[in-house]
Amino acid sequence: MPRSKAELETAIRDGSGRAVLIVNARSRRGRRLHDRARTLLSDAGLEFAEVVPVTDPAGLRPVFHRVLADDPDLVVVGGGDGTVAEAVRHLTHRDAALGVLPLGTTNNFARSLELPMDLGGAVGVLASGKVADVDVGWFEGTADASSDASSDGHVFANMVSLGLSVEVARHVPHELKRLLGRPAYALTAARLLPRHRAFRATIEIDGETTEVETHQLNIANGAHHSGQRIARDASPDDRLLAVYRLGDGRRLRLASATARHVLTGPWRTLEEDAFLTTQHVRIATDPPLPVDVDGEIRARTPVTIRLLGNALRVIVPQSFVDT
Repeated sequence: MPRSKAELETAIRDGSGRAVLIVNARSRRGRRLHDRARTLLSDAGLEFAEVVPVTDPAGLRPVFHRVLADDPDLVVVGGGDGTVAEAVRHLTHRDAALGVLPLGTTNNFARSLELPMDLGGAVGVLASGKVADVDVGWFEGTADASSDASSDGHVFANMVSLGLSVEVARHVPHELKRLLGRPAYALTAARLLPRHRAFRATIEIDGETTEVETHQLNIANGAHHSGQRIARDASPDDRLLAVYRLGDGRRLRLASATARHVLTGPWRTLEEDAFLTTQHVRIATDPPLPVDVDGEIRARTPVTIRLLGNALRVIVPQSFVDT
């Protein structure tokens, strides 16, 4: 029987619980800020039974398997969206809380949790925040021959994407991303867009079918994409998946729709026609396409995506609305 949020928070705060720190030292800021993070955490009175720096992202999965075998109460993860996504896959439906130090490029899920993007602020939330339950997604697709990932269903934290963003994720130079941060994605997208082909997507929700033509289709659990807010009322705690496209079959429409997304996201709402909201959706495409799940190519269309409500425990600011 899992503890209440208050009981788990008490175990974390009174020192009776077990805490573990995992830092991806290869994330954009992880290597540079690892020592500073340790100092700030110590100064804030946060003690860890184990500290695990990870220099090879391929080693994250066995690290989580090992540390979770000891049933920690708190697992703090320092890294980008890929590191956080791996943590979410392991901590969903567990009686333990996830704390996040946003050390990546876009930090979409951390932004959705309303965490400060500066290291000191994020440490402050770990020291004085609260335990909240938030939603995650569940994804099932068709095996992709170009990926090592299987087609088995699995949890995701923030976003499932089809289209140009998949090609951008595949081709953005790692050094450019490390040097420029988020603008590296925009530059790569501008380079790839002239050769990108539109696709037709069939979206099935509650027995109703919607067909669209586009260069980009997203299914969001979180509130941010590419570091930008999707809609002012989007949240990883709203019991909704938000399905939306950027533009239609014309390439220039993708560019203008992306610009509108960046400029108007903080003001528009999920009730607008641009969004379909649901807890369960099936998507097929013509032609079949690879699918990006939290930054990794996981499968090909057709895909089925559903919501797992309140399935993950996280440390968030006291101001976060926990429903």
